[in-house]
Amino acid sequence: MKVFGKELQYHCEGHSEMEDITHDVQMLIMESNIKAGLVNVSVIGSTASITTIEFEPALAADMKDFLEKLVSERQPTRHGSTWGDDNGFSHLRASLMGPGISLPVAKGMAVLGTWQQIVLIDHDNRPRQRRIYVQVMGE
Repeated sequence: MKVFGKELQYHCEGHSEMEDITHDVQMLIMESNIKAGLVNVSVIGSTASITTIEFEPALAADMKDFLEKLVSERQPTRHGSTWGDDNGFSHLRASLMGPGISLPVAKGMAVLGTWQQIVLIDHDNRPRQRRIYVQVMGE
């Protein structure tokens, strides 16, 4: 079995904006030369998430609205009161969604549906530089 890992970086605006990272992940899988196995995509940090979705403007807006209803940016948190950064909501959103995903790799590519993309969602309340670690394992 072979293991290959590499970091990607993205500048994000926060407030649960989404970034389609599918192409970059697929390029790393190709670079790994692993034809069959698993790919794990994980964000480094506690205020962002990785998931899959059909990445199109209306659904991205729907997701943002849903997250606002679920965990509002305007709702005060103990974390915000303690640290004064008012981003407790971003930690809660990230915790609910999770930091990463694992997908099967077949024929040297992540197995995804026709309308399924891998996305980074930055929940923080300010712009940030995000680090993503992609690890491919297999043969």
